[in-house]
Amino acid sequence: MERLGVPTDRPIILQVSRFDRFKDPVGVIEAYRMVKKYDDCILVLAGSPATDDPEGEAVLDEVREFTADDLDVHILLLPPFSDRDINALQRAAHVVLQKSLKEGFGLTVAEAMWKGKAVIGGAVGGIPLQILHGANGFLVHSIEGTAFRIRQLLSNPDLAKTMGDKGREYVRVNFLITRQIRDYLSVWYALEHRGQSMLNV
Repeated sequence: MERLGVPTDRPIILQVSRFDRFKDPVGVIEAYRMVKKYDDCILVLAGSPATDDPEGEAVLDEVREFTADDLDVHILLLPPFSDRDINALQRAAHVVLQKSLKEGFGLTVAEAMWKGKAVIGGAVGGIPLQILHGANGFLVHSIEGTAFRIRQLLSNPDLAKTMGDKGREYVRVNFLITRQIRDYLSVWYALEHRGQSMLNV
């Protein structure tokens, strides 16, 4: 974390995503500012500009301008294949966000859950298939709701740990490649042995 320039003396709120309007980085900053009034914390926005989006650089510029006077907001531009840096950030974070306004399957959601983190995500697209609201994380619909859930997790580490543990197990059961292989093997076995009992792999 020191190499990335992110202090670890206070709770870290993290969102890993490209700088894209659909990832709502400005909404994340606004939620962080609401939390900051009560809890001394750090915000890390890590990602890269959306190269396939003409607005990508404009969004990044807007985020930089919006946070220019706040030394506790860290904007990290990560090159492709920055898996180790992302891993370090997710493991160091106290709260992980994916406050998307539009999303398919949120890979960073599953990654953070696998690391035992409670995740707060926008209630859109594929995220509700990953986050079971109130069990392994929280789904949010607004900036105010995001701030409320961040404060809830920061003020209750036991809740954050319980949710994180449930999230890791949910990823293990549902999203790991080993589970997909098991499903394929079960289908192949059923096709090969019609009329016989299913194989439990």
